[in-house]
Amino acid sequence: MSNGQVSEGTRNFTLSDDIFRQPGLDLCSQMVYIILKSFGSESNFPVISEIAILGRMTDKQAMKALQDLVDLKILPHKLFRRMVGDFQDDRLSWAAKGLLIFCKENPHIQLHDLLELTSQSGEDEHSIRNSLKELSQYGYLDEYPEWLQIAN
Repeated sequence: MSNGQVSEGTRNFTLSDDIFRQPGLDLCSQMVYIILKSFGSESNFPVISEIAILGRMTDKQAMKALQDLVDLKILPHKLFRRMVGDFQDDRLSWAAKGLLIFCKENPHIQLHDLLELTSQSGEDEHSIRNSLKELSQYGYLDEYPEWLQIAN
């Protein structure tokens, strides 16, 4: 390689140094950003375990770093969801994850119908509203306008 040749596994990419000036990002978040940028296209992004290995961190650290990038709007939430799935996001409570499943199966439900169903669960109206706020806060209701309206 001393004669100027590049190995087959080497990739060249350009990275702005803005990521190092972004307030609120720790070393893991910066590393995850660099890893994602090195893959070039979103279609072949690595899974969490690969990111963790490449970034020399635990899966939990990689997940937290991805969540931080989403929270700071550096990484789109839709891409985050595609990478980790709906149910690996540990920011969501079990109640919110269950409500998300119900939301996917019933995308056009009305508030009064939803509240009527609370009698079938062990949840009260306050708990359902908190779960909806969680889902809304973390971007899970963006593609469900009826549910987003209920949450607000």
